Amino acid sequence: MKTLTKEMQAAITPVMALNLLKDGNKRFVNNLKINRNLLAQANETSDGQHPFAVILSCIDSRTSAELIFDQGLGDVFSVRIAGNIVNEDILGSMEFACKIAGSKIIVVLGHTKCGAIRGACDHVEMGNLTALLSKIQPAVYDEKTETENRNSSNDEFVEKVSAINIKRTVHAITQRSPILKELIETGVCGIIGGNYNITTGEVVFLMIR
Repeated sequence: MKTLTKEMQAAITPVMALNLLKDGNKRFVNNLKINRNLLAQANETSDGQHPFAVILSCIDSRTSAELIFDQGLGDVFSVRIAGNIVNEDILGSMEFACKIAGSKIIVVLGHTKCGAIRGACDHVEMGNLTALLSKIQPAVYDEKTETENRNSSNDEFVEKVSAINIKRTVHAITQRSPILKELIETGVCGIIGGNYNITTGEVVFLMIR
């Protein structure tokens, strides 16, 4: 697998970028990962990098974007935070990835059985975690279909909240970053939400614009 060059990155469209991720996830699910010389890629990217995607995912140890999408060194920017939420620092990192470094798609990647989502559903308060989980709380309140056991004991409620949280994060990125909004509206960059099943390894994509 060739290391991405600036020319190769420039030829990738947002739709092509999404397909690269979909194909990579299929390989991961089927345990058919591409044979890469990672040391060679380290050397080849030492003077510059040209990732085609920026992926915002949870810190969960089971959700490494490079593994899930079978990508090598220099292929994706990986942003990780509990509950795949956004703040100013993450938005700034995405602006760099897309506007300066040329990435063609933003993926907000949630996952099943997320501890941060469960914590928000249970209204956990603990140190600095309180402020982080408060950013997920709107998704908890937005979920209206489950009327009983609105806490982490209700797995269906948790997964519904997780899906809402992914969509809210996608929306927040376009609303809070004029730079990214312009790139997306002009078709330079795409944005999509995805949900990773930690049991099957499959990523189900939720939306693109």
